[in-house]
Amino acid sequence: MSTFSLRSMLRICAAAVLITATVSMVGAPAANAAAVCRGAGQAPVLVARVPGAALEGLTVDPAGRLYTTDIITGRLYRVERPGAPAVPVATVPGGSGGGALAWTPDGTLLVGYGADPRVLVGDVVRAGSIAKFNPSTGRLTPFVGGLSAANGLAVAANGITYATNDFGSLVGRVFPNGAVQADWARLPSANGAALGNDDAYLYVSRTFVNPGVSRIPVRNPGAPQSLITFGGGDVIAAADGLTLDSRDRPIVPTDISGEILRVDGPGRFCSLASGLPASSVVTYGRGEAGFSAGRLFRAGFDGNIYEIPGGFDPNARTAAP
Repeated sequence: MSTFSLRSMLRICAAAVLITATVSMVGAPAANAAAVCRGAGQAPVLVARVPGAALEGLTVDPAGRLYTTDIITGRLYRVERPGAPAVPVATVPGGSGGGALAWTPDGTLLVGYGADPRVLVGDVVRAGSIAKFNPSTGRLTPFVGGLSAANGLAVAANGITYATNDFGSLVGRVFPNGAVQADWARLPSANGAALGNDDAYLYVSRTFVNPGVSRIPVRNPGAPQSLITFGGGDVIAAADGLTLDSRDRPIVPTDISGEILRVDGPGRFCSLASGLPASSVVTYGRGEAGFSAGRLFRAGFDGNIYEIPGGFDPNARTAAP
């Protein structure tokens, strides 16, 4: 597929998400909205924009600088502080399909790519890849390929990386030496990925198939456990790139219903914020300045990045192992 046609398709897909989200927000009955979490419900605060982008990955470095990826152009952007412009610092090979972001224990930023129409057959063609970005030098270096996709990434303290595909079933595992096990686990439509405090469970959102949230025991990947399944009107939520708070409670943005949800336990969830259709990913800040520790941030296919005041957690872990 040519670069032009690929980018055109990506723009069409991003527009479709936005249109569907808007229609759903207008047409969905209010009774389907989740209850507001205690102490939450404050209005989201716009902190950054990437005009024309469809944002997929989101993370913050120890200095409080935010990084995000664009599915359409494959660019990796950095934002120095809330209100500052987004500056492109690298572009993934192929120039499209920027995916998830995650930090390795040595401070390298992993950048997923191949988050483009190839994900539809990702389990077969395994075109998902990961590159390494050095924030000090600005150099982006291809690392591994052969994954179903890298729509979600999570790195354990031992350096092992997990990668997901919301259009497939394979969850991959990548060792620090570059060895790839593309079929480490199977969970249809696994998307955002985050490891619990002790790295015992990989938490993933389920986007299109049986929408909800699961956790996969790292030592027994063949026995995933469903924490919540969205039913009724909530089935249109389309859970996306999740993170965990300090109590290992999944915080899940929704592409379509436009809510930022917190899963408090099996079958229990509430809303930290609403009115944000096309939300694709959330992350906690780091450091003492800029996008600082404890603050929750959301990015979306609309190119906007918001702070979610209701998600503030002073004890939240950083995004690194």
